[in-house]
Amino acid sequence: MRIALIHALKHSIAPIEEAFSRLWPEARLVNLLDDSLSADLARDGALSPAMTERFLDLSRYAVRCGADAILFTCSAFGPCIDACAAALAPIPVLKPNEAMIEEAIAFSGPLARIGLLASFAPTLATMPAEFVATSPGVQVQPCLAAAALEALDRGNGPEHDAAAARAAGEIAGCDVIALAQFSLARAAGAVAAATGKPVLTTPDSAVRKLRRLLLAA
Repeated sequence: MRIALIHALKHSIAPIEEAFSRLWPEARLVNLLDDSLSADLARDGALSPAMTERFLDLSRYAVRCGADAILFTCSAFGPCIDACAAALAPIPVLKPNEAMIEEAIAFSGPLARIGLLASFAPTLATMPAEFVATSPGVQVQPCLAAAALEALDRGNGPEHDAAAARAAGEIAGCDVIALAQFSLARAAGAVAAATGKPVLTTPDSAVRKLRRLLLAA
């Protein structure tokens, strides 16, 4: 199976490749990166029809490359990815967070209290609603670890993990912590140690769902 991975942050590539190497090493991966997407969203503050067209261009190119499925790895572009999924059906097109949302609710129940840790601020504008759309009774407690992404941009992985753990310590009373960015996956152990809570990551959840979908087809 050939899986196209479409990235808006360069930091997402290593975590998803590592997850595939552990959970589905037989899959063949194609990486497509346009890091201007995240920069333009941070600048503009909102998604636009032009941004959706850029996503459609990338996803159609992935199909021309022979992709059996597409996984987007940046969590702030949900409506753009929905448009791609509608345009390319029946090819599986996954949002980066949909599998983790499903696993978090299955783990904790339809009235779950979920701590949502993000390092990219626009993610927290769109992702909580995706949890509620999946299970209306769920409670989401968002938390931003901006210092984590800043550290990763400087190439300081240990400081990224420490910053994520510090931010997660502000989340109280949740059943499980969901790490919104693929780049946050490397901090899962530090977050679990700091909070004593179960931690779910987007890369692992996404690989498990893709494997189920494609091997069952």
